[in-house]
Amino acid sequence: MKSSLFFAKILLFGEYGIIENSQGLTLPYSFYKGALGFSDLQNDLEKESNSHLERYSFFLENLEVSEDFLLDTKRLREDIKNGLFFDSNIPQGYGVGSSGALVAAIYHRYAFNKKDPSHLSREELMDLKANFGKLESYFHGTSSGIDPLICYMNLPLLIANKESVDKVYLPGEEQGKAAIFLIDSGSVGETAPMIQIFFEKMKTEGFRKTLKEEFIKYNNACIDSFLRRDFPPFFNNLKKLSVWAFEHFRPMIPTSIYRIWKNGIDSNAYYLKLCGSGGGGYILGFAQDYEKAEELLKDFRKEVIYRF
Repeated sequence: MKSSLFFAKILLFGEYGIIENSQGLTLPYSFYKGALGFSDLQNDLEKESNSHLERYSFFLENLEVSEDFLLDTKRLREDIKNGLFFDSNIPQGYGVGSSGALVAAIYHRYAFNKKDPSHLSREELMDLKANFGKLESYFHGTSSGIDPLICYMNLPLLIANKESVDKVYLPGEEQGKAAIFLIDSGSVGETAPMIQIFFEKMKTEGFRKTLKEEFIKYNNACIDSFLRRDFPPFFNNLKKLSVWAFEHFRPMIPTSIYRIWKNGIDSNAYYLKLCGSGGGGYILGFAQDYEKAEELLKDFRKEVIYRF
């Protein structure tokens, strides 16, 4: 028996910037998914997941959330004893929302007053985001709540700022030459250490200044032009964003990616950016001519997520 499926997520724009009130654009990615289910736990992965859920349930028991967000932790514990596990192919440490999908699945199954994702106001979205952040803090130490929110909503979301999240219409896919794709860095990333590096950088006035005046400016311009399907300024700002990240987010870029990141900037064949917090996992790629980019990146495993 399995419950509802929850897809992975891709944060196209807004990594780290949303902490400082930049815009963000995120979408579900149905290639990876997970669902709660039951088994006799003979499989090692299922046994490990069940044990992980047990530890998580202790955290949830003592978690303070708003009254209309309370979870039935008693039923959760009983289900764990009966073989509950999270059946998922979402890779952990790859920046595509493995913990977000789990949090969404737990909320969907065990919330006393579950919100209907198809009938939510902007205020209710913000309330969900805040409480999802508390539930996901177990995994990362701190969480914006965005990952579980998009996994639960299963819709593209535009993060306008810290106080405004709303559903957004994403331009329909076309079989054009351009593409957004994932590159496998070949290593697993850990969110908490990367966020710690970011906050250490934020103690420096020069970094805070360039983040606000350059990174956030390029990030927001990319989102605005992408949603308008105005692609010349989109790729122009995307290059600036990639250059900025190569200079200022170097600790978050896996070493296996340094060379191809710089090659993309120099050749203009593609541009790379972080997918989530970085440190490993997936890297996001954008190309006006994907076939050309694919040839230059033939040594890396890639997955196309959007054509235009």
